[in-house]
Amino acid sequence: MQTASSGAPRLAAVQMASGGRVSSNVAEIRRLVALAADGGADLVLLPENAFLMGRNETDKLAIREADEGGPLQDLLAELAASHGLWLIAGSLPMHGRDPQRARQSCLVFDNGGRRVARYDKLHLFDVRVSEEEQYRESRTLEPGERAVVVETPFGGIGLSICYDLRFPELYRALVAQGAELIVVPSAFTARTGEAHWRPLLRARAIENLCYVVAANQGGFHLNGRETHGASMIVDPWGRVLDSLGRGCGVAFADFDREALLSLRQRFPALDHRRTIQVDTVRSDVSSLST
Repeated sequence: MQTASSGAPRLAAVQMASGGRVSSNVAEIRRLVALAADGGADLVLLPENAFLMGRNETDKLAIREADEGGPLQDLLAELAASHGLWLIAGSLPMHGRDPQRARQSCLVFDNGGRRVARYDKLHLFDVRVSEEEQYRESRTLEPGERAVVVETPFGGIGLSICYDLRFPELYRALVAQGAELIVVPSAFTARTGEAHWRPLLRARAIENLCYVVAANQGGFHLNGRETHGASMIVDPWGRVLDSLGRGCGVAFADFDREALLSLRQRFPALDHRRTIQVDTVRSDVSSLST
């Protein structure tokens, strides 16, 4: 397994501007994973919707794959094995319970090409950013039920996807189950990304004393959506170790697990957590009126 010169595992976040042709996106995935491998990456994260950002949200249903496997999973396994690295596919549409919808699934392949984990996105992006910009993922996606932490040679990796980033309780649960590194493959919009992407990623790293690897889409897409880009890797102190702008590329950083464990020992905020009981104090509001 190729590592950085320091001997620490090398992390890579791939940024894309995926379009409506799976074949073109596959060619770009191949190119960028090879670029990451050439940069010494031991673990590579792809963005959400890497294989398809179609004109319509229903386009993804045509490329759904079964849990038993499929051509896109075969491709990911081949890339992981041929480059000898761990590959986390930001999201792939998978069959779930509802035949009219898909699961947005984050799949993890080890450096031998074996699929070792699947996480189905818990939180669906049903929001109205403005009167002109509205999203309803639940029309074509069904939510997952469980969070996932993967045990790897690098340490525990907690899986999440895009809108999950806004729910800190998910990341607390991942850390409680051993996560030391959290991945956030995303297709964060330009407007929400400009306001919230960087502070949310830094907050998740700081409050959980963990590394955060965030691979985002970054460009314009067939459906009129504009994504923010700015893929980055953040260390447990909240420092952005590497980041991108717009367009396609790869962000790199080393994963220093010894430094992470030392920080958690010196700054044991995770050990200081307490069970919180909330008292609701009711007052006579009418007595305050004039």
